Amino acid sequence: MKDAIRSGFIALLGAPNVGKSTLMNQVLQEKISITCPKPQTTRNRILGIFNRPDCQMIFVDTPGIHRARDTFNKILVETALSALKEVDVAVFLVDVTARSTDLDRFVLECMESVPTPVVLALNKVDLLKDKKALLPILERYRTMRDFAAVIPLSALTGDGVDDLVAELVKLLPQGPRYYPEDYLTDQPERFFAAEIIREKVFHLTEQEVPYAVAVTIERFREEPERNLVRIEATIHVERDSQKGIVIGKGARMLQEIGRQARQDLERFLGCRVYLGLFVRVQKNWRRDRRVLGEFGYRMPK
Repeated sequence: MKDAIRSGFIALLGAPNVGKSTLMNQVLQEKISITCPKPQTTRNRILGIFNRPDCQMIFVDTPGIHRARDTFNKILVETALSALKEVDVAVFLVDVTARSTDLDRFVLECMESVPTPVVLALNKVDLLKDKKALLPILERYRTMRDFAAVIPLSALTGDGVDDLVAELVKLLPQGPRYYPEDYLTDQPERFFAAEIIREKVFHLTEQEVPYAVAVTIERFREEPERNLVRIEATIHVERDSQKGIVIGKGARMLQEIGRQARQDLERFLGCRVYLGLFVRVQKNWRRDRRVLGEFGYRMPK
């Protein structure tokens, strides 16, 4: 095959808060997925496209897999698991600092019937004071499944990430470039505007508020002659008390969410941004399939 390259889709899977989004951002050297120390930050499947002369790797960042009980969280888990049906390789991320592996066992059980090669990525090794502690962790996971490769790494610092990329290239088939070489993702700018705003709510609010928040973009208008984009967005919460927290005393919290989001949006879009934020109570939206669909969360077929 003339000018053949290795190309394909790679799912990033694991329990919540193991570093999947941080890893994808590190590989791409761009912030495609929002990150936060709180679990369940990622809610959608997000593609990140990594291009080299010899390969095109399309990473699929997925929500954390967990034992879901309500409709919303079941959608998140189904979204993650459905990625396994469409990829060439899966990367199973684990947090080497986690005290329990019960949830990781559950994730692997969910992946049992899928023949896709799985690479084990032992993440957060930079947090291990004694690197000798890595060996028993490695042996413990090797008893759970045969892995195509095992890579210790730090998604945060980048240590070991090049080793992971090298192993993934070997596992990909020869094929075409599925996306132009200048593409970083397949998501529209409106999607990232909503995600950036939601990230600021995650970082700045506490307790149950981040998990009850969804963001929709009501208006996204470009004014190239003024080097400006006008964005109006609604922050949806489930209760009046949550609305009060998001707005804050004297609207100071909402102003800070808007200030930080606007700064990130201007860096992301490369132009000035006018950002208008509104807060709306949508009672129990995480339990309402109709509203979940309106907010862009759909149960995979």
